[in-house]
Parts: sequence; C-alpha cells; structure tokens
Amino acid sequence: MNFSADIIAKELAIFELRFKDSVQSNVPLLDRILKYVVKTKGKQLRPMFVLLSAKIAGEINESTYRAASLVELLHTASLVHDDVVDESFERRNVFSVFALWKSKVSVLTGDYLLAKGLLLSLDNDDFKILQLLSRAVKEMSEGELLQLEKSRSINLDEEVYFQIIKSKTASLLASACAAGAYSASQNLEITEKLRLFGEYTGIAFQIKDDLFDYGTEDVGKPTGNDIKEKKLTLPLIFTLNKVDRKLKKELIYIIKNQNRNKEKVNFVIKTVENYGGIAYAVEKMDYYRDKALQILLEFPASEVRDTLTNLVNYTTVRKK
Repeated sequence: MNFSADIIAKELAIFELRFKDSVQSNVPLLDRILKYVVKTKGKQLRPMFVLLSAKIAGEINESTYRAASLVELLHTASLVHDDVVDESFERRNVFSVFALWKSKVSVLTGDYLLAKGLLLSLDNDDFKILQLLSRAVKEMSEGELLQLEKSRSINLDEEVYFQIIKSKTASLLASACAAGAYSASQNLEITEKLRLFGEYTGIAFQIKDDLFDYGTEDVGKPTGNDIKEKKLTLPLIFTLNKVDRKLKKELIYIIKNQNRNKEKVNFVIKTVENYGGIAYAVEKMDYYRDKALQILLEFPASEVRDTLTNLVNYTTVRKK
C-alpha cells in the first residue's frame, strides 16, 4: 500500500523550508552535519500527523508549522542520540551521524537540535505546544531506561512492554497529534482526543516495527536485530510465556549469550513463529489500529479524515 499526502502537499513543502531554516547554524562543522541530517531524514510521518491533526481540528497556521518543526527537531535529536547509545553505524541504510562523526559530536548535535526546538517554541510563546512535547521527551527517556533495565534480566511481561512502547514510541506521535490539534483549535477536548488517537497509532506502529525482526523483507535493519540487542518485543514475550520451562530457559540463554550466532537466532525466530507469537502481535497491532480509527469516526467525514485513515492503515502495512 502506498500512502499519498496530496491534501497537504503544499503545507508539507512550506514545512520543509521552515525546518531547513530551523536547523541552520553558524558553526561550519555543525552546519555540515545538519545538512547531512536533513538530506537523509525519513518519511516525515510525524510532521504529516501534526499537519493533518491541525487540519481536522481547524486551520493550519504559523503555530502549526512551528509545532511540526519542533516535533521533527525532537525526533531527529532522539535518533542521533539513539545511534550513540546503540553504537549503530547505519540509519535508514546510510551512515549514521555516529558512524561519520563519532560519539562526542553526535551527542552535542543532538543537544543542539533539542535546544533549537525549545527556542523555536519559547521565542514564539508556544507554551502549551512546548509543554505537550516536553512531556513526550521525558517519557521517551523513561521508556529507554526502563527497556535497558529490563533487557539485562530478560524479564519482561506484556504490561511492562506496553508501558515501554507507550513511552518510547507512542508518546512522541501522541504529542505530535495533540500539538497539531491545539495549534489549530486551542480546544483541550479536541487536543486530548487527537493525542489519544496518536498514542494508539504509535503503539500499532511500534508493534509493526517489532514484526519486521521476524520477516525477510529489506526493512532497514537486519532480521533478528532486536534479538541481537536483547530487546524483548511482543512476539518474543508472548512466546516466552507460552513455552515450557526447559525451552524458555534455552531461549533466554540464546538471547543472553548466543545472540550473535545466526543459527541460534534463527532458532528463536522459528520458535516464535511456531508458538503463535507473530500471529498474536499482529492481532494486538490491529486492535490498536482499530482503536485509533474509532476515534477518527468521531470527526465529520472529510478528505482530511480519509487521509488520516489511510495514514493509520499505512503504518501497519508498510514494508519498512
């Protein structure tokens, strides 16, 4: 399924220009890095959600463009920092900032992007939007740390898993939708409704990401990557809770000690498939997708609503 954002094509072009302006620096090294970051950034799903949430709640305005830029600045900063934490040399099939400029420069670049985002809002008195997105940054950090803590012991139940992905992934998308809605409406009820819509979409989005680890499609990261990094994703958690004690012990031993052994990782992937872990994750992904779509039905039928519906569906059928 291809997703088309024609309805906001003009607004996305304006956002592109605003975002480029927002990351300029007078330091030549930083400016070079930021130009590279802008050139290699992804599909811009989050700015799309900001713009479409504003459009379904009211009219896109200057505050909306700043909100979209703030979301993209925060998201980009988190990715630059993530690559340092994960020691990842690739991001979207190209060299990461970490690979090209190493840790110190990457951390400082991420900090710079965060500061630019904060100033963009503060200089324009977008206090509510800044509050919504600062909360997401706090939750993203908490989610990362909770995941690190739990991955050490390979001890994670489903409730904690959802707590982690709600914080790590869904919080930013939820805040993006809320910021877009508030920029256009200043209505707290509509803002909360679209925040919840973004949260459900974000959860479905992350489960889809988890499922890529068990597929063979080229998805920008190698199959079994989460297992190698000892990340407990939903298909694996379900399987660990379903298998007998002996097999559970064996799987945990592989994840902890043999996660670089391709044959052993393939054994884990096969076991997850055989015990219904993938089917269960798909079921949960569809459940959260449908909860998001249910919220959209509370808004009047329109081209914007149809586009948001297609965007939600796209997040769960995308190939990468």
